[in-house]
Amino acid sequence: MQNKNINRIKKKFRQLKCCIIIPTYNNGNTLESIINNLLKLTNHIIVIDDGSTDSTNRILKQYKNIHKLKNNKNSGKGFSLKKGMNYAKSIGLKYAITIDSDGQHYTKDIPKFIEEIKIKSNNNIIIIGSRDMNKVSVPFRSRFGNNFSNFWFNFQTNIKLKDTQSGYRLYPLNVIEDINLISTRYEFEIEILVKSAWKGIEIKNIPINVSYKKNIVSHFRPFIDFLRISIINIWLVIYALLYIKPRDFVRNFRKKNIKKFIYEDILENTDSSLKKAVSISLGIFIGLTPFWGYQTLIVLFLAVIFKLNKVLAFTFSNISIPPLIPIIIYFSINTGKFIVGDSYYNNSDNTIYMGIQGNLYLYLIGSFTLAFFSSIIIGLISYISLKAIETKLK
Repeated sequence: MQNKNINRIKKKFRQLKCCIIIPTYNNGNTLESIINNLLKLTNHIIVIDDGSTDSTNRILKQYKNIHKLKNNKNSGKGFSLKKGMNYAKSIGLKYAITIDSDGQHYTKDIPKFIEEIKIKSNNNIIIIGSRDMNKVSVPFRSRFGNNFSNFWFNFQTNIKLKDTQSGYRLYPLNVIEDINLISTRYEFEIEILVKSAWKGIEIKNIPINVSYKKNIVSHFRPFIDFLRISIINIWLVIYALLYIKPRDFVRNFRKKNIKKFIYEDILENTDSSLKKAVSISLGIFIGLTPFWGYQTLIVLFLAVIFKLNKVLAFTFSNISIPPLIPIIIYFSINTGKFIVGDSYYNNSDNTIYMGIQGNLYLYLIGSFTLAFFSSIIIGLISYISLKAIETKLK
């Protein structure tokens, strides 16, 4: 970088109150050159020695003008990042750029992050350096891991990113204030992204360069760390389906009246009439089946898997609202009685709810049959109606 450009970036670092956080563990062969390059831009460098046993401690003693933190034992990348962020916040800083200490990231990409932030604005945004994963030099393990992470991040947040695993990032430090983060190792980086997205914080990619030289020391443990990432993803998916997606639906619905909801989310939605009708059909089917308590989870999961309209599927799955439940149970039992005959029917129970226990066999057969035919009929009616409306609007 030219001196004029360096001075401009240094000035913006000060104005933004931005720092650079480097978690490190036994990367003494690359750490010194990274720090030297970063010192050209800022003295606000926070290095967290995560219990290193190599030359890291000796290297860090050379630097009197950077911030040095140390973990007594190897506690994980996530633990170190959180420790560094909390420390940065405690000394009045507002932004942090995180960079790995293994030499994969190029320090010359730092200005790309800085340029994305406007000085006089409240920039609640996380910026992730996006690697070109199609390069021949990128290991299959990294390519697969990134695709795996991107898929689940999109599932959990409805946000599409090219790279969710890169550790080269810029964070607004206020993201750690109200978010309960439980991860301590590599899975921390996906947890903080998902939970930040749920809080409404913008997340975007910017292109960066990356090196995959043979002498780079990686401490990622393929089996253990991939297992930990999978476990946190499973938990985040379950929480998203049970709480986040229904919460967001209700919030969006409350902002609109019925007329506006129908017009914007049904008629003016860019999905085809066929996809809308199939989504309605799925909602009706799940709503009439006896999966009480799990209908929202199931319908949203299937809508995502089959790439259907989640709003419509969820809306019509609520056909089983409390006032309609007795009617649904009544018709389900009687449909079952019609299919298998009167000999299985037990009319000794006085209430419709107790009648389920005495006629469980009839109820199960009848509910699935009713759900199937109702979903087909309503789906066809919806398709014909939507197609007619679509033609009229053209």
